[in-house]
Order: sequence, then C-alpha cells, then structure tokens
Amino acid sequence: MRGLILILIWTVLAVPAAIFVFPWTLITRNTALLLRVGFWIARAGLPWGGVRVVVHRMDRLPRGASIVMANHSSNLDPPVLIPLLPDRVVIYLKASLMRIPVLGYAMRLAGFIPVLRGGSVEAARATSAAAQRELEQGSCLVLFPEGTRSPDGSLLPFKRGPFFLAMESGAPVVPVSIAGATRMLPKGSTRLRSGTITVTFHPALHPADYSDKEALMEAVRTAIESGLSRVETGTPATS
Repeated sequence: MRGLILILIWTVLAVPAAIFVFPWTLITRNTALLLRVGFWIARAGLPWGGVRVVVHRMDRLPRGASIVMANHSSNLDPPVLIPLLPDRVVIYLKASLMRIPVLGYAMRLAGFIPVLRGGSVEAARATSAAAQRELEQGSCLVLFPEGTRSPDGSLLPFKRGPFFLAMESGAPVVPVSIAGATRMLPKGSTRLRSGTITVTFHPALHPADYSDKEALMEAVRTAIESGLSRVETGTPATS
C-alpha cells in the first residue's frame, strides 16, 4: 500500500511539472530547472511512503567536481541519495532508460551517462570520455560501483570502470553508505515497508594517494562497509 501511495504522490506532482517544465527544457535546452523540480519531487514524496531519511556528515562532500560512489540494494537508493547533492549532478544509468520518450531526451540534455552492461570496449571508452567531460565542468558524478542491486544488502564485487575513471581524472571520490533501504524495499519486492534510511558521507579519497585502482577500490569498499549495519554486511557498523 505504501508503495502505491508513493508512486501516486510522485505521479500527481510530476504531471503538472511535466506540463510546464518539459516544454521550457526542450525549448531552452537548459535542464537546470527540470533537475531541481525532479529532485524536489523525489524528496517530497518519500515521507508519504513512510520513508524517513537521516543524513550524516554531508559536509564531507567537496564542492565542484567529485565522484560519489554508494552501495546499492534497493530502488529507494537513487531517490534518497541524489536529491541531497548540490550543484550540477550527473548520473550513471542504464542505457535502456535513455529510450523513454521525452524523458530520455531530457536526460541526455542533462548529461546523464548511459551504461551498457556487457558492452564493447568502444562503448566503455565513450562512457568514460563523457564522464571526463562532465568532471572537467565541475559536475558531481553519481554511480553505484556494484553495477546492480544487492539482493541482501551485502556489498557485491565492484566494477572496475569507475575506478579507472577516478584514477585518470584525479577527481576526489566520496564513498557513501546507504543503510536501511534493503529491509524497506529489497530487490525483487514491490512491498514498501516504512522505516528510516541512513545516508553517511565518508571523507573524500584522492586517487593520487593510491598506488593503483585496486588500492582505491579497496579503500572505497572499506569506507562504505563501515557505515552499513551488521544485518547488511555481517559486521558491525563503525561510523
């Protein structure tokens, strides 16, 4: 029931926004207003679904170019995390979403970066190049290094692509732990339970401080795990 209420609230808010904001976006090719409205809608709907969000140490997020890497176990993760972020936010997302009429075009205008699972080397290079351009413009790049949702909240193996990007760009990496979403809306379920999701921002990691991408990957993994609960990782949360 809560899930249906949340979807209804998002739909009620999105329809008038689309009527007025989409034409403006398509005419001006400026997505700033669309993103602000979209993020506000995502945030405003959560309490109606019984979702409470607690944020720790957001002051650790640097201004300007950065790469935010978070764990991913629930469809609640993006609407909880992304509206918290300031400035220009660019999101890694499934390439299939770019095919949605009108919305896909708006996401391309916004610089969102499509990712093809199991794609070619050329596609991976194009994705990396697009991300590099956004970082050079001072964007905050958001991605989930596991590449898919974890079924039980424990961290899956990380994809290597985001860490190649981090080492090549030199942009600070901000690990983020999202705890509580697994229980409320696990992978494969449509039943939304009420509860609290805790979002913890960890200190930024600078790629230049690490010998290679594997060392950076391990540091990001350790930071994210430190902010998750015993239930989600099998170990106690330490920050």
